[in-house]
Amino acid sequence: MTLEREDVEKIAHLARLAVAEEQLETLRGELAGILRLVEQMDELDTGDILPMAHPLEMTQRLRPDLVTEENHREEYQAVAPLVENGLYLVPRVIE
Repeated sequence: MTLEREDVEKIAHLARLAVAEEQLETLRGELAGILRLVEQMDELDTGDILPMAHPLEMTQRLRPDLVTEENHREEYQAVAPLVENGLYLVPRVIE
């Protein structure tokens, strides 16, 4: 795939990048190189390759699901100005 100057300008606009006029040609060459690499990878037969979530064969270490802190809700709400049924009451801001 070949990129024209207008394509690079449009890509830069969509990416919200400010690209100087003198950089457009250099950027066009770099983007064309990336697209050539993608075309080369697209030609490879990957039908026998299983998808991976991560390139390394590792399992996620999980911590035990244990309660590590006690419930202090009553203590925290004791100093709150307004509480009802275990919920903090705040002034209405939307009418």
